Amino acid sequence: MPVCEQVSFVGSKGKLAGNLHLPDTDAAGATAGVLVAGTWTSVKEQMADRYAQELAARGYAALSFDFTGYGESEGQPRDYESPALKARDLGAAADFLADHPAVADGTLGVLGVCAGAMYASAFAAQDARVRSLALIAPWLHDRRICEENYGGPAGVAAKKAAAAEARRLYEETGRVTYVPVVSGSDPDAAMPFDIDFYLNPGRGGIPQWPNRYAVMAWAEWLDHDAIALAPRLTVPTLLMHSEDAAIPDGARRFHTALTVPAELLWTDGTQFDFYDQSPQVGLAADAAAEHFARTL
Repeated sequence: MPVCEQVSFVGSKGKLAGNLHLPDTDAAGATAGVLVAGTWTSVKEQMADRYAQELAARGYAALSFDFTGYGESEGQPRDYESPALKARDLGAAADFLADHPAVADGTLGVLGVCAGAMYASAFAAQDARVRSLALIAPWLHDRRICEENYGGPAGVAAKKAAAAEARRLYEETGRVTYVPVVSGSDPDAAMPFDIDFYLNPGRGGIPQWPNRYAVMAWAEWLDHDAIALAPRLTVPTLLMHSEDAAIPDGARRFHTALTVPAELLWTDGTQFDFYDQSPQVGLAADAAAEHFARTL
């Protein structure tokens, strides 16, 4: 049976806490290693652990972890969404995985869920150790997609103005301005909807996740261009998505821009089904495991 080791390693802003999911303590020899990146604002217990467990059951050493400033990991400010910092954290996680005796030399795959796909792609584009990439229900945006989802040019400008004011306050006082990540009653929430996954204690509404978004993070988030990264990728890439999940057009455009061997698989389900529901998680884990088997 798969086992889990609680681990820690050093990131650029302090200690990062993770769970290393291993296939079988009795299995002989090292196995391929995979980093798992959960979606924006998430902690490892929400969906990264689930995918790491599924990959371990399929024979991989899979590391899920809390990014800087989230969950059990160190780092200030807390709950601050930074694609660049998360890509650096993945580099620190890769350092840890490469030194672990359970992981075979020269094997590194990365799996990203939702916005984790943006972080995984950014990391893979800058680190030659990555040999394979799997993106599940990927949120992959550029300026056009941000405008389509955040109220047009005026909506984007308003969020960036709020971010600038929150940044000024933080630099002057050290106080972080937060809004809810999810709330159907707060129009300033990062996702102004009542989303069952995040609000249901039996799913992602867990004590480790404080449901808060640092407003000053909007600027970097909105300026991040995942679509532009696609031509820079040099590793085989799998994307699995659904027309009923978030921004399928981003997945299509990203896939079209890739110049490496790539596969875009379409299935059924909402965005949040891919976080913890059957059959979506099982189908995605099967596809990712088969992809890594061919490419690692």
